[in-house]
Amino acid sequence: MRLAINLLLSLGMLALCTWLVWPDGDERRQLALTIGQLNWADLAPYLTAYLGLQIVVHLCRSLRWNHLLAPLGVQVPAGPLLAISSVGFMAILALPARLGEFVRPGLLRKGGYTSAAAALGTVAVERIVDGLIISVLVFSAFFAHRGPGAPGWMMPTAYGALSVFSVFMVFLVFAMRRPEPTVRFCLALTLLPRFAPRIATLIEHKLLDMIRGFAVLKDVRRLSAFLVWSLAYWGANGLGVWVLARAFHLDLTVVGAFATMGLLGVGISLPNSPGLVGQFQWFTLLGLSVYLGFDVADKHTAIYAQALTFAIAQHLLQVFWYVAMGGLGLATPWVSFHDLWSSRSVAPDGDAETVPPARA
Repeated sequence: MRLAINLLLSLGMLALCTWLVWPDGDERRQLALTIGQLNWADLAPYLTAYLGLQIVVHLCRSLRWNHLLAPLGVQVPAGPLLAISSVGFMAILALPARLGEFVRPGLLRKGGYTSAAAALGTVAVERIVDGLIISVLVFSAFFAHRGPGAPGWMMPTAYGALSVFSVFMVFLVFAMRRPEPTVRFCLALTLLPRFAPRIATLIEHKLLDMIRGFAVLKDVRRLSAFLVWSLAYWGANGLGVWVLARAFHLDLTVVGAFATMGLLGVGISLPNSPGLVGQFQWFTLLGLSVYLGFDVADKHTAIYAQALTFAIAQHLLQVFWYVAMGGLGLATPWVSFHDLWSSRSVAPDGDAETVPPARA
């Protein structure tokens, strides 16, 4: 039922965002004209710089995971870690409803490093810390940009994103310090213990196993290292948006580039459409509209066509990058297509019992 609901939300997001950005006849002509005026020779240096920053982004995003796994007694060598991460990132992009988030923990279990539930706990920490970083970034940028001319949705979105990820962070801290009372309190809020006690008991056991992955919150050295890698990851990401905006002659400031990146990050944290189609373009346009001064509802302007061209190009580059990296990951001896297929289910009964000792 939960999967069906997530898929429905994902397909709904696909339909909504595609409808929001889909150009009509006149708009398609303006878009085609904008694309036709691009000088690919002028674009080449910016695209090279963008892809160089993508290498930094990919390495930081992949290698920082070891700092979350280390408190569990797990140390994955760089080769397997990059392969597993690359395939997992490809799955996050390709699969709807955030189903790709389960692939990395499943692959880690298949490699015999730790249980999938504990690995999923580290992914939860990673997602919440990332969400908090970009929410603070978006809030700070939007707060500085507020004023009579700011769009009405801007500050409520900033407050909402910051509030949601702050609540998740509070849950992480309490779950780490007092796991059983925290899990029981959260389950009580869902009313599951009253109406479906067996399901509630099963979820409680899985959550308690997953909370083992929060162990980094007690390890100041590892947590600090993870935060440094995360700041480098998001820093390179934001600079990539700014560099690519220059390629498409968008007068976007560095702050605007980081705010656009942050808003996109918040937007794709929602149940994602397959391949982030529509969703990626819409949230990019929203961020750009704040700093370039156009109305996302008015699709007939030249600046809208220019911004949409940028959003489409960035999405295609991201798809190309993650599919290529995922393909390379599958070509290594550490991950196979069979492993990828079987990693879709990461928390079967008895998961923790079948895991071999952690590898050094």
